[in-house]
Amino acid sequence: MTHWIDLHVHSCFSDGTCTPGQLIRLAGAKGLSAIALTDHDTVAGIPEAISAASGSGIELVPGIEMSCLYYEKDIHIVGLLIDYKNPSLLRSIHHYQDNREKRNEIMAEKLTEGGFSVTVPELKQQFPGATLTRAHFARFFVDKGVWNNKNEAFDRYIGEGCPYYVEKAYVSPDEAIDVIHKAGGAAILAHPLLYHMTDQELEIMVTHLKTFGLDGIETMYSTYSEAQQLSMLHLAAAHHLLKSGGSDFHGANKPDISLGVGYGRLRVPASYLHIIKEYTQEKI
Repeated sequence: MTHWIDLHVHSCFSDGTCTPGQLIRLAGAKGLSAIALTDHDTVAGIPEAISAASGSGIELVPGIEMSCLYYEKDIHIVGLLIDYKNPSLLRSIHHYQDNREKRNEIMAEKLTEGGFSVTVPELKQQFPGATLTRAHFARFFVDKGVWNNKNEAFDRYIGEGCPYYVEKAYVSPDEAIDVIHKAGGAAILAHPLLYHMTDQELEIMVTHLKTFGLDGIETMYSTYSEAQQLSMLHLAAAHHLLKSGGSDFHGANKPDISLGVGYGRLRVPASYLHIIKEYTQEKI
């Protein structure tokens, strides 16, 4: 019997809408054997997820997704099988969250000056425990009936190039990979095809990131066609990189993407996780 997994999942502790407990229950209902909680720049939801997974038959893989700047391009590095209590990791997260807090304050001020009244304390009250992102600003105004939907929020107001967009502070890819390694995890390049690079540009980036210690890439992802998946498998093989994959599930914030299956075609085999485990254990 083949077991399916999902190694890229978000909870309400970042920009998803499900609690970690709800994710575990949903994974059980979907017949998944494991999921990785990879919230943006936070590990706050992992203890709840581990507790919910205990005795459920679902393996919870501790993870994180880190935003990096690579030659003016926003790329993401996923850390899998991390020690979420690692002091170096927690110090880095605290630094990133300080920067995110400053960005949120500036964005709230700009929106209020533009006639869209909001404060960070209001957002924290509406989304307790969450690492606040632009998705929370969007939901705040959509829930109030001020904006029609999330797409309008990002297209007209808070997306890149829009009146209330505020540039975020990034970590460099080498710093992200180093932090993940210090926490005992595997550093995986998330959704390479979403960066809209040419084949040559992607090849150059992967070669460059490997010099920093990149361990793998997502060869399976919700949006990939069969041809794209095959291309990513070839890329991983050419660079001797681990294969990973996941849906990038966000709950109601990305309603067309389902846990474990993405848009319906995704099937990440449990063997991916077994190999990543063996790899990280050998490095310790």
